[in-house]
Amino acid sequence: MPDDPDHILAWQRLNDTVTTSGRLTDANVTALADLGVRHVINLALTESPGALVNEESLVVAQGMAYTHIPVPFGSPEECHYTAFRAALAGGAQPVHVHCIMNWRVSAFFYRLHRESGMAEGKARALMEQQWSPQNSDHADAAVWAAFIAEDHF
Repeated sequence: MPDDPDHILAWQRLNDTVTTSGRLTDANVTALADLGVRHVINLALTESPGALVNEESLVVAQGMAYTHIPVPFGSPEECHYTAFRAALAGGAQPVHVHCIMNWRVSAFFYRLHRESGMAEGKARALMEQQWSPQNSDHADAAVWAAFIAEDHF
């Protein structure tokens, strides 16, 4: 297996079959294909600053499946999370999940890890490699802190 591409923004390997990152570039799509990724899930909006134009066609041209679940940063909903879980469960692996900064993705995986029984400290440490909604001064941090709160699982 090739080395993890450290040039991809906010790159993180969660296990042998799941990687995450922030926004992708054309070259990043090729690097993911070279890494053996078979499915790319994008949680960012197409109009997000830095979003890759024609991402789906670039991913598919490299022989990977593509799922787009546009999650508005200021208003994540349960339907987005449900679609994310379904895409992970039903898609090819290895899978790469990304957004713009790896904040949406890290929060979604935090919830998934907690629902799967991962200890809170370990799940939080994985998420906080990218960001911590509870300790962020971002305008939408409280929305995300509520979205990942214990009462969801």
